[in-house]
Amino acid sequence: MPAPADDITEQLQAEIERTPARYRSLLLRLVHSFREGVEADEPWPSAGESFREGWTDALASRVRTVDTLWGGIDAD
Repeated sequence: MPAPADDITEQLQAEIERTPARYRSLLLRLVHSFREGVEADEPWPSAGESFREGWTDALASRVRTVDTLWGGIDAD
């Protein structure tokens, strides 16, 4: 199961803190380039696009109630 976003952020912060200060500007450039590359491959949808997609799903009955989304999440 993937780690929660907060855990990933903590791991990233720990790696940054372990990186010698003289290399942090290079690390920042690397992270920035990575983010730009990811966005270029698959741009993030605008709020309007996200709403339209959700509305289309709702009209087509491709939705689930919130209580069903977490079913089995605590399973061993």
